[in-house]
Amino acid sequence: MRPQYLLVDGHSIIFAWPELRSLHERRTSLARDALTRQLRDFQDWTGIHVVVVFDGRGAAVSHVAEPGEIQVFYSRMGQTADSIIERLASKYAERYRLIVATGDYLEQETASASGAETLSPEGLRDLLHDARPR
Repeated sequence: MRPQYLLVDGHSIIFAWPELRSLHERRTSLARDALTRQLRDFQDWTGIHVVVVFDGRGAAVSHVAEPGEIQVFYSRMGQTADSIIERLASKYAERYRLIVATGDYLEQETASASGAETLSPEGLRDLLHDARPR
């Protein structure tokens, strides 16, 4: 079986989930941290590798990952998280089982055309909920 990856468009999910959008209105980092925690728990429970991409502001793409943690990418200024996710999907969908979670229909279409599966924000919520240990 091919290794599995969940690629998440961070801000797309934040703006689609009311509780995260509310945190974002108070402070962006609160929403990012809350989403990242949920995704880390999902990775721990399922063994599916998680990559979350946020729109960034720096001069270059930045990447944060501690051993055993999820991978977090920030796009560079002028680049969208969508473009990074689409590039990752087109590069790795043949080698890995990829699931792309985003509310952006065009991004879903591009990822799907690359061979990745796609999830809506609500589909991601259900996936995370169903993975919780009972």
